[in-house]
Amino acid sequence: MTSLARLKFYATQPHACSYLPDEQATTLFLDPSQPMDVQVYAELSEMGFRRSGDHLYRPHCQRCTACIPARIPADGLQLNRQQKRILKRNADLTVTDVRPSFTEEYYALYANYIEQRHADGDMYPPSRDQFHTFLVRDLPFSRFYEFRLEGRLLALAVTDLLPNGLSAVYTFYDPSEERRSLGRFAILWQVGEAARLGLKAIYLGYWIKNCRKMNYKTEYRPIELLVNQRWITLT
Repeated sequence: MTSLARLKFYATQPHACSYLPDEQATTLFLDPSQPMDVQVYAELSEMGFRRSGDHLYRPHCQRCTACIPARIPADGLQLNRQQKRILKRNADLTVTDVRPSFTEEYYALYANYIEQRHADGDMYPPSRDQFHTFLVRDLPFSRFYEFRLEGRLLALAVTDLLPNGLSAVYTFYDPSEERRSLGRFAILWQVGEAARLGLKAIYLGYWIKNCRKMNYKTEYRPIELLVNQRWITLT
């Protein structure tokens, strides 16, 4: 167990919340001069931290506790009828684990996804520099999982392989393949991959009850939420 007491953290000034329009957000960052150690990262993930680019962070808002860290245990996932259909529809896809890199193929898929699905968000408009900074980091635990149909790239899941689980950093996909529910399939596949690797869970980031875009996270049962510094299970 690494001692976390020696680590330094910095809080941002309050800024507009990306998810709740009437709220101000404050973010707590691990000191960026601290090397990105996988064991430290794993321990901080148990405390609700996430990675974005080269930074580990978590919400640290004074008046709001809406952002709740969520994870799916790798064992015991209870598939509902819709999830079974999603697995069946995507049984023809092949998944390949590759090192993070920039390619025009990746960027074209990413840019189309942001433009079609997140034109109202703070990641619009997409750019190559944004893609590099956010997703293409030279970190030994970072993975790109390619989801392909007969060679055609349909989705890419950016995922961190930690000692305690998989951390789903970001997933983007072809919006025209709506029937496949590729975002949900990527989560189901990563749960299975975590189980195959003998890992504890897949970390999904934050769930916000009043944010429609995050409703999908609680479709997976059982799911664990970090509430008052304890992981509680919803079945």
